[in-house]
Amino acid sequence: MQLRILTAADIRAALPMREAIDAMATAFGQFSAGTANVPLRTRLHTEKGVTLLMPAYLRDSRDLAIKTVSVYADNPGQGLPTVAALVQVLDPNTGMPKALLEGDTLTALRTGAAGGLATELLARADADRVALFGAGIQSRSQLQAVMAVRRITHVDVVDINLAAAEHLAEEVADWPDAPTLNIVIDGASAVKRADIVVAATTSRSPLFDGRDLRPGTHVTGIGAFTPEMQEIDPRTIARARVIVDSREACMAEAGDLIAAASDMTPEALISAEIGEIVNGSQPGRQDAEEITFFKSVGIAAQDAAAAGAVLAAAAAQDLGQVVKLA
Repeated sequence: MQLRILTAADIRAALPMREAIDAMATAFGQFSAGTANVPLRTRLHTEKGVTLLMPAYLRDSRDLAIKTVSVYADNPGQGLPTVAALVQVLDPNTGMPKALLEGDTLTALRTGAAGGLATELLARADADRVALFGAGIQSRSQLQAVMAVRRITHVDVVDINLAAAEHLAEEVADWPDAPTLNIVIDGASAVKRADIVVAATTSRSPLFDGRDLRPGTHVTGIGAFTPEMQEIDPRTIARARVIVDSREACMAEAGDLIAAASDMTPEALISAEIGEIVNGSQPGRQDAEEITFFKSVGIAAQDAAAAGAVLAAAAAQDLGQVVKLA
């Protein structure tokens, strides 16, 4: 048995953002078409934390993978990250393990690519100004993905951690075709200027007032992934056409939508899954004045598609280390 082991650097080299966005279209399209087998994630609790098991099989593209994610809140005190992830790729014909991928980088890449796909399908073609809430790893990935599908000229970064925002600004300045990046304290002013608003935080309360959104704005929310978290307020959701990665997952886990659902039924709340837009059964942006909101809590189909794309490129480029296990 041979196993290809791929590091964070290998993953970044194997899957550029544009190709990651295409992989997400494949994942969401199969998920919404019912050709993806994505069981509910399994939670294994210990005294110190929880480990999540997230399997998925995409029948059309034949991507089969299992992601393991551990969340241990005390880890930083030991110099370890709170979240650690690995993705195992399996051969769908034999069930034999094929590869082991560093999971944190893959997760950030596929989550950013989901936001990029939503921007490609839902933002105005002339959108060039972004309000970015958050300055962490996921914010970088989201911004890279937005820049892969739109010509972004200005970015306003809003983060309570000024050092993190300054670090992001320094990094973005070295990117090809770098936009002008401003660090702002007033989120409302950033939203009022924005064509695209991206929320990538762990906030438990809304980041801005939906009344400040201009007609035609697109909003992506990827930070709130539990019922207790909330980045986007009910006013935004009431004004917007709401698109999700998974109806079932978002209504169970997305605090943004759960808070708004008290005023409307899930059927009235959610217009479409993004995979339905990919498949052509639902429209993308419908006019220049429409406000759109993409909500993602993440599904295992994304990990399987991204891992499959990474492994194919890594094998072609001879990336990583191949280990004989038997």
